[in-house]
Amino acid sequence: MHDRVAEAILDAAANVLAEQGENASMSDIAVAAGIGRTTLYRYFPSREVLLDALTQAVFAGLVGKLEQAGLDATSVPEGIARVTRIVFGQAAQYQVLIRVSEKPSVSDDALSRFVDLLTALFERGVTDGTWRADLSAGTLLSIYGAILEGTLHQGLHTRLGPEPAAAAVTSVFLHGASARDGSGDVTGGVAQPEAAAS
Repeated sequence: MHDRVAEAILDAAANVLAEQGENASMSDIAVAAGIGRTTLYRYFPSREVLLDALTQAVFAGLVGKLEQAGLDATSVPEGIARVTRIVFGQAAQYQVLIRVSEKPSVSDDALSRFVDLLTALFERGVTDGTWRADLSAGTLLSIYGAILEGTLHQGLHTRLGPEPAAAAVTSVFLHGASARDGSGDVTGGVAQPEAAAS
């Protein structure tokens, strides 16, 4: 019961923060969760504690989806496509936290799992010849991360929608910005990646 109430509060907080941003009050969140302020404060004694718990939940959800995406059982390019789609699918929730918290922080365990997943994917790309030989896996991962971060900050996933934005970022990262077949298509003439594993 305790966990279900906490989850309901976090779900309500995510929705209220998405609608109201930093103006959202603890009272607004309690109303949205269908509980009293006393109950809310029993679970989350302060706004900071609530935001921290929400950050942990959002990032844990992201890592959980990545762990279930079968990244180690697919090609490296398709793995990149899956990661990008998952990140953009979770972006709205995380951006809410960025707006209302100066620097959302995540647990060392979740961050380590996230880094390990991506590092394994990029190192496999070096081993199987997917990546160019003059840049290390770490450098390529840093470039990919910078593209993701910049795209999120520019709101491209909101303007285009998560799926088209993910397709564009995947194509540009994997193949550059040149029009490979002269079509001018956002995917650069590359076939759309297969659906992510459920």
